[in-house]
Amino acid sequence: MGKAMFYHLTRRPLEATLPMLLERSLAAGWRVVVRGTDAARMDWLDEKLWLGAEDGFLPHGRAGGPRDADQPVLLTLDAEMPNAPACLMAVDGARVAPEEAARLERTCILFDGNDEAAVQAARGQWRALTGAGCPAEYWSEESGRWEKKAEG
Repeated sequence: MGKAMFYHLTRRPLEATLPMLLERSLAAGWRVVVRGTDAARMDWLDEKLWLGAEDGFLPHGRAGGPRDADQPVLLTLDAEMPNAPACLMAVDGARVAPEEAARLERTCILFDGNDEAAVQAARGQWRALTGAGCPAEYWSEESGRWEKKAEG
C-alpha cells in the first residue's frame, strides 16, 4: 500500500512547490499524474512547468494527446492514468480515491493553506484516506522549511 503525503502550502505557491516534488519523483524513476479540477488552471500550470529553471527541463504533457502513455508527467482532470504512474499528485482539491492511493507508490495532496475551503477539503481527504487504512503524513512549510507535523 502506498503512502499519502499532504503538503500544506503557506509560504511557496503551487507553481514553486510542484516542480520540486516532480523532480524528486522523476529522480526516483516514477511516472507521475498531476490531477487538477479546472482546465484553465491546468493550462496555466502547464505553462509554468515549461517556463521552469533555465538549467533544467521537466518533461510533461497535457492529457488528451496521442502520446499520453509515454509522458513521464501527465497533467489531467480525469481519473484515468494512461501513463501508468507510480505517483499521483492532486492539486486544487482534486479527488483521490482510497483505492488509487492503495495501488500507487505515493499520493501527494498539495493544498493552499491560505484558502480555508482548500484546507477543509484536504482534511476530508485525510480522513477518507487514513480511514481506509492508507498510511499518511502531513507536511507543513509554516516555519520556513518543510516539517512533518503528523502521521496517520
